[in-house]
Amino acid sequence: MDIQPVDILKWIGLVLAAGFIGYFGRYLSMLLIDRIHKRKSEPTIIVESTSNAPNRGEDNSDKEKAKLEKKRLKQQSKIAKKGIQ
Repeated sequence: MDIQPVDILKWIGLVLAAGFIGYFGRYLSMLLIDRIHKRKSEPTIIVESTSNAPNRGEDNSDKEKAKLEKKRLKQQSKIAKKGIQ
């Protein structure tokens, strides 16, 4: 069995290419995994209904009226944007 220097260089090149692909493939996968984890860790907005909120001695009727008025105005602006009447 005669091993030539060209065969040795081919194997060295193959090993280096595999290492290069392996390293950057791992790096890319770690970036993708980090991106996925960041999306999952974003805070979510939790909206509680006012009937479940504890009464702290405040008069919530003014707040409720303001919220309803804001919702009504928002709905009107959406309808105006769409051109539906």
